[in-house]
Amino acid sequence: MELGAVDEACESVEEAVTTSDICFVCTSVGALSRYVRDALEAGGDCVVTDVGSVKQALNSELHSSGLPQADLQRFIGGHPLAGAEASGVEHARADLFAGATWYLTPSETSSGVLYERLYRTIAKLGAHPTAIDAATHDRMMATVSHLPHVLANVLVSQAARALADESQTLPATGPSFRDAARVAGANPPLWHEIFMGNRQALIAEIENYTDALRDVRKALDETDGESLDGWIEQARADRHRLLESELAGGPVSELHVSVPNKPGIVAQVSLALGEAGVNIVDMALYPAADMQSGAITLWVSGASAASRAVKLIGELGYPASVVADGEG
Repeated sequence: MELGAVDEACESVEEAVTTSDICFVCTSVGALSRYVRDALEAGGDCVVTDVGSVKQALNSELHSSGLPQADLQRFIGGHPLAGAEASGVEHARADLFAGATWYLTPSETSSGVLYERLYRTIAKLGAHPTAIDAATHDRMMATVSHLPHVLANVLVSQAARALADESQTLPATGPSFRDAARVAGANPPLWHEIFMGNRQALIAEIENYTDALRDVRKALDETDGESLDGWIEQARADRHRLLESELAGGPVSELHVSVPNKPGIVAQVSLALGEAGVNIVDMALYPAADMQSGAITLWVSGASAASRAVKLIGELGYPASVVADGEG
């Protein structure tokens, strides 16, 4: 309140949640389940989401917690790929989420109306909400986030041990070492919980990494320069594909989808398009008067996205069509 970071302070979770549209639970991974349950049990029409980097464990804990189905419908997991080294409310930035991908992991029980509310709010923060299933999210994070932290920790400790007898202090290091070691030792309590929360996916990635190192060792042991050249060239191509290629742009197309009015439809459609790489720019829900059916209007970006989206949605069993320019 003193910093102007909040407009109103509440003395309990219940007081805050029952009058709110959205509750963002921002705690360490290990504490998420407890606070998400508190927010859901407070009732009301508030959609509850989180910002944790591990999604499967939280989903499992919530669905085995005995919470009523009506409460579970109000939970939609989330994970914004944004942050800064400085923490605390005094370091808050209005542009923190600008241009950032914000993963949403709706389940088959998630409310479509509340998903739309959350989606629109995140988009207004400047982020790009993207639907993804919890298992895929955790495998991906294990690969591109959690494993790099493991490797950075191993790298600096190995270097420190290897050079311990050379001098009292480590010699000057080059930029490649500094870049690779940048996240080493980051926030031990936080990363301990992340590693344990995503341990199965992380173990699998460590095994894959170990196998790849064995292949490099084999090439070195056999003085197989051709294999090393191919390995480095493949890494160059992979790096370009992952880090340097810009996302394809293109026009925004409007799609109309007819669906039955039941829980899970919006999540099903959003996840199918998200997994196929179709970017949903915006969405709107239109339930029919009898509340038995309805329509979803989606706006997708990319030259070929509309036709791909129609095909994917049709494979789910829902009729979809592109709205031509000028149509209402």
